[in-house]
Amino acid sequence: MFIALSTFTIANDMAAEVREAFRKRPHMVDEAAGFMKLEVMYPQENENEIWLMTYWTDEESYKVWFGNHYKDSHQGIPKGLKLVPGSTKVRFLEHVCG
Repeated sequence: MFIALSTFTIANDMAAEVREAFRKRPHMVDEAAGFMKLEVMYPQENENEIWLMTYWTDEESYKVWFGNHYKDSHQGIPKGLKLVPGSTKVRFLEHVCG
């Protein structure tokens, strides 16, 4: 299993709006080949930090989706959202067990 972990920190007190946007997301990725699940969370000590984890059967499936649909999947971002500069990170993980 391949996991893409994206993290970012909201700079302008819009955490509630961002979380709501994820709850109401259009589910575009759900039918992508190789997609397994998406989880959105934030650490209790910083509600402005968002962790987005997508789980895939393999890295190639993620790359195909990212290359074709990444921009479209971000259409629901709340207007006016600002991020802390340099806070956006993407890490790629290999699942060992669970």
